[in-house]
Amino acid sequence: MRLFIAGANSPTGKDLIEILRRRKIRFMSPPDKHFDPDNGVAIAKMVTDYAPTQLINLTDFISGNHSALKRAESAVDRCHKVNAELPGTLAEICNHLNVPMLHLSTPYVFDGGKRLAYNESDDTNPRGVYGLSSLAGEQAVRQHNAHIILRPGWLFGKWKRGLIKSWIRTAIKNRGEVQVTKRRFSPTHTGDMAAAILAVARQVDCEANVWGTYHYSGLETKEEAEFAELTLKYAASYDEEIYQLLDTTRFIEREARAPEIRNSTMSSKKIFDTFGIKQKSWRGHLQDVVKLLYGDRGGYVKQTQDDGDSAETSAA
Repeated sequence: MRLFIAGANSPTGKDLIEILRRRKIRFMSPPDKHFDPDNGVAIAKMVTDYAPTQLINLTDFISGNHSALKRAESAVDRCHKVNAELPGTLAEICNHLNVPMLHLSTPYVFDGGKRLAYNESDDTNPRGVYGLSSLAGEQAVRQHNAHIILRPGWLFGKWKRGLIKSWIRTAIKNRGEVQVTKRRFSPTHTGDMAAAILAVARQVDCEANVWGTYHYSGLETKEEAEFAELTLKYAASYDEEIYQLLDTTRFIEREARAPEIRNSTMSSKKIFDTFGIKQKSWRGHLQDVVKLLYGDRGGYVKQTQDDGDSAETSAA
């Protein structure tokens, strides 16, 4: 197996690279700057020269960041280039070279109005620029017969922890009051998502006829308020201020407003039935991420720009 990876600097991409290195799987992961959809010839040359057995596309405009979701509304052209034009270019190249393509998409292709978890046969209906561009990217990838589209749950991890930091920081600043969005999601660790991607790629490498769209998410769904509350409970083990605030913590819910969606929970039945990929608990991973925030010093580490939650060009 020889993998060509676009978007390797994304949170999921970084975890995937770590797995590939541990398992000594061959891959090529050019920097994001080399994936300009206006320069398809250069991209085609990179892919052709490496001659991969599969291409994995993890590039995305907002990196799953909730605030960047809104920024997409005022950056229509750039969002469309990254989420729609680039996947289309990569799919065209893969089709020409007869190379299978795996593409990571987003729950934001749905409108969030469903009460139950979304499955792969549900109608799409994006509420904003980001979702519309992502759906266009999916449609472009489907023009290539040998494709897999994966829609993940709400991603968090070692490289994607900005919102988790924000809840802790806000709780301290506002003496226990934390504003959250009234939404339900499927927390999914980026490392588990990366492992699922590799599991799919392995079966594709065995020439399994498994083309189509799949969902993968963590084992247990949560309201954002519930997930944030659990985050603060874990943080209390390292932070005296948070510990003192636990009994008086209040979560103020505001309604989800477009382009946000109320429900982004995902059913992972199809991916289990097809690939045997099981959902995994995210609770231990959340504890690890919170612990990582406090570092060896035992004190809260302030947010920096390299946490993987503010980038606009690399993804999932």
